[in-house]
Amino acid sequence: MALGLWIGRRVRGGADFFVASRQLGPGLIFSTMLAANIGAGSTVGATAQGFVTGLAAAWWVGSAAIGSVVMAFLVGPAMRRVAASKNLSSLGDYLEFRYDRRVRAVIALLLWIGSIAILAAQLIAIGTILNYVAGVPFAWGCAIGGLVVCVYFSAGGLLTSAWVNVVQLIVKIGGFAIALPLAIKAVGGWNGLTAIGTDRALYWTFWRADVALGYLFAFAPAFVISPGLLQKVFGARDDRAVRLGVGWNAVGLALYAVVPALLGIAAGGLFPELADSQQALPAILVRTVPPLVGAIGLAAVFSAEVSAADAVLLMLTTSLSQDLYKRYVAPQASDAQVLRTARIATIASSTLGVGLAVASRSIVDVLTIFYTLMSVSLFVPVVGGLFVRRTNTTSALAAITSGVAAMLVNHVATGGRGWGMVTPALGGLVAALVAWTTALLFASDSTRGGRMHGNAVQA
Repeated sequence: MALGLWIGRRVRGGADFFVASRQLGPGLIFSTMLAANIGAGSTVGATAQGFVTGLAAAWWVGSAAIGSVVMAFLVGPAMRRVAASKNLSSLGDYLEFRYDRRVRAVIALLLWIGSIAILAAQLIAIGTILNYVAGVPFAWGCAIGGLVVCVYFSAGGLLTSAWVNVVQLIVKIGGFAIALPLAIKAVGGWNGLTAIGTDRALYWTFWRADVALGYLFAFAPAFVISPGLLQKVFGARDDRAVRLGVGWNAVGLALYAVVPALLGIAAGGLFPELADSQQALPAILVRTVPPLVGAIGLAAVFSAEVSAADAVLLMLTTSLSQDLYKRYVAPQASDAQVLRTARIATIASSTLGVGLAVASRSIVDVLTIFYTLMSVSLFVPVVGGLFVRRTNTTSALAAITSGVAAMLVNHVATGGRGWGMVTPALGGLVAALVAWTTALLFASDSTRGGRMHGNAVQA
């Protein structure tokens, strides 16, 4: 909080707050991306999945790594060039530039709903940990997490977030690097670890289609087109910073992917009596390692949740101040007024996130719904708009509507399980792609093509 407030003194306007004046180099891009991507789902949630499903839980973070590769070398550089050449500050700016205000409005509405959910997931993790470790009431734990991220993010937006993320990333790497080998030692070394769950089918199977495909279709596309992550890319100083920074982030995610899965398996051997799998990681850090190591590990987890929360606040505050306030409420607002509105939106969003966290305690469910919603609504319009010239407003809206509708029908009809291999995420993506293709095939010559001539590389 102190670091954020200190760096926040350098923020002079919207360009600093929203895109860090487009001066982020590879190192800051790497740290802020990886810090954002290792959050509640990648720590508490993935460890809980490892506790239940075994080694295949590595696909949770592994899917994010795959999506990050696509962002690093295909979507990210192209989006950065468009954003820099047209002075765009958010994904909403891009959608209106490429299509029109209707697409921007529809996506903004969906993201407001989904982003509050993912913010709540980070706060749920913080509340769960503080409750388990120190007996802090769950609601108060959520409020503490909300206060921390609200203070340092409201001070300077992306600029303070990027620098604070460096500190958070160091704490994360140190905490998990120490905690994992000690957890393995506690279960009797590698031989003791691999003996856990041998009585359960597929527990040590890395490729499980039901788990791997579910995560791949729900998470990988979301990490290609996430508004919060793309806005960090908008802050890069050049394409090289994007390729190197996001690429290193993908490598970091790939290396980290197996860590929460192994921690969850270790917890399954040490604490098979746990009624709530979300307590697997706190139990490892509190009950199996020395207090100092446990404290470092808990600091790492806290840093993970808070850094992911600030990425969500970046999405929310940008959308509320740019997509709603600047675009519809006060088009003539000055830069100072937009900046003030962004800070007010930060406080309001943090408060709503805490409220939802207290009401819904399932991290896995909340994150899965959010990432699925983001994937089925944004993937086709963003990627199609970048690389297919004929993509127009009609085809974009058709993709959004069909994708979300198919996802909701599948989710409600099957309770989120899907029909066989057709998960809600896969069904929504296929529906979006089919609707987009159909709209393009039947579009008249006069309606073909968006506002952007050629592809994003030419732009």
